[in-house]
Amino acid sequence: MADELEEIRRRRMQQLMAQQMQGQQQEAMQEQMREAEINSQIKLIIGQILSPEARERLSNIRLARPSQARQIEILLIQLKQAGRLPAQLTDKDFKEILLKITGTRREGKVSYNRPSE
Repeated sequence: MADELEEIRRRRMQQLMAQQMQGQQQEAMQEQMREAEINSQIKLIIGQILSPEARERLSNIRLARPSQARQIEILLIQLKQAGRLPAQLTDKDFKEILLKITGTRREGKVSYNRPSE
């Protein structure tokens, strides 16, 4: 009798663990779907905001600094929603916005010290 009761408990525990794992998998899948939906909406809106050359520039930024590219996308969407952007940004306009966002352009300067003899 005790063995049967233990077997029933063990099976029930396995069922509960399986249900919990399925729930976690479903939540993870839903999160991935939400993220994919958000990414596709952002891509669609950015496609309307930027010219092909400006989109290419943003893609290059994304390769080097993904988090900065996401911030730029969000900023552009906010500016567009506020009506502060023209119908479509050219590459030149996009460069100007990038300069305003990042501040002044950093000049690359290399210096080295020669060993004294």
